[in-house]
Amino acid sequence: MNENKGFIGSLFDLSFSEFVTTRIIKFLFVLAIIGSGIGTLVLIIGTFASHSTVLGILSLVLSPLIFFVYVIVARVYLEIIIVIFRIAENTSRLVKQDNDI
Repeated sequence: MNENKGFIGSLFDLSFSEFVTTRIIKFLFVLAIIGSGIGTLVLIIGTFASHSTVLGILSLVLSPLIFFVYVIVARVYLEIIIVIFRIAENTSRLVKQDNDI
């Protein structure tokens, strides 16, 4: 594998010999955190807009928990993806080493 392709070179690699996902996973996690925050705010605003003060206060109290659950789920999902890609990278290295012997 050519490690010097760069991000753009890897992005347009039609043979898919380079993985882009491992390079953008941090950015995807930041997007997940931002999305979780926006989703939690929408939940709070939506419950207050439903003219139910009790549900609004309940969602306001539970919103930190809901936010953390969203972030944890996103983190676990992204970690599963990165593990799959690392398995693929390590497997290809092992095959290359086996062929070199």
